[in-house]
Amino acid sequence: MPRRLLTLTATLALAALGGCSAAGVLNAAVSHKQFRAENGLAYGNAPRQKLDVYVPAAGAPPAASSHRRPIVVFFYGGSWQNGSRSNYLFVGAALASRGFVAVLPDYRTWPDTAFPGFVDDAATAVRWARDHAAEFGGDPSRIFLMGHSAGAHIVMLLATDGRYLAAQQMSKTDISGVIGLAGPYDFLPLHDATLEEIFPRALRAASQPINFVTGDEPPMFLAAGERDTTVDPGNTDRLAAKLRASGDADVEVKHYPRVGHALLVGAFAGPLRGFAPVLDDASAFIDAQANNEARRSRGGAARGDAQSSPASFDAQGNVYQLRRQRAKATAAPGDNAASIGAPATGSDCEKQSNRGVNE
Repeated sequence: MPRRLLTLTATLALAALGGCSAAGVLNAAVSHKQFRAENGLAYGNAPRQKLDVYVPAAGAPPAASSHRRPIVVFFYGGSWQNGSRSNYLFVGAALASRGFVAVLPDYRTWPDTAFPGFVDDAATAVRWARDHAAEFGGDPSRIFLMGHSAGAHIVMLLATDGRYLAAQQMSKTDISGVIGLAGPYDFLPLHDATLEEIFPRALRAASQPINFVTGDEPPMFLAAGERDTTVDPGNTDRLAAKLRASGDADVEVKHYPRVGHALLVGAFAGPLRGFAPVLDDASAFIDAQANNEARRSRGGAARGDAQSSPASFDAQGNVYQLRRQRAKATAAPGDNAASIGAPATGSDCEKQSNRGVNE
């Protein structure tokens, strides 16, 4: 298919279907010459606890200043209800083309689990990425988290609420940087029956990343599309303000004009990169932080060399102590009513809730 026609087709698919239904078109444009993939690797026992790893080909550009490459763990969105790592081949390929080892996990979604089950899965996947980094030429001391939409919410909880990583014998200091794309970080109160089940009332305050900012978070790159009617870009602005007010100086915010919710991640695909330099900006952020990390750790042992014991899980696979602590929480609707709006008609992968705001 000619590149111009492919670009037009992908653009129309994104506009009509809200993003994930266009995955086949976007993935069809991927060149497999710049990476090799290891698919379906298990990081847990549940059917959805599997991941794919994208390793840069020998000719891919080196990343940062180490013979080992930074690792980027990417979590997709889907309203915490659906999604598949296979739809994001174009993201894994794009990151590998920039010299990064990309890890794309699936995770349990509603109704198989509720909050915080999917965040527990994410923490487990991140630990897997650290422990297996060397097998793929990755540097366990340079781990980056990236997420889009619900995936951005998940990675931001890992970066702000230290209990998730602590359950995996890790900490915020093990994360070199976080990239949040169109994330809901401050979205109470809820106005959707399904979301009210996904986020039980007693745990609702604990589901908001903005509530856990303390000033010791990893460096952040926060991106939003100015035409996003699915997740209010105000989530990004409020989180950035809270981070900076708490003493987190390394916070970069980008607002992309004429970019909607799906296109923010769709712009990682070759045919759509001309719409917004999201991949360039995210890659520059990763390279800068990875270079800083390499300088700090030069001559020292990698953080991932230490062995750690398993965390304690309940029968549902959730961190037991974390659930006990959060069960004591009471509902605390935020002062700022953020928006997670309705999906674009026909979307089968980004089924956001009908909030009635910013539609």
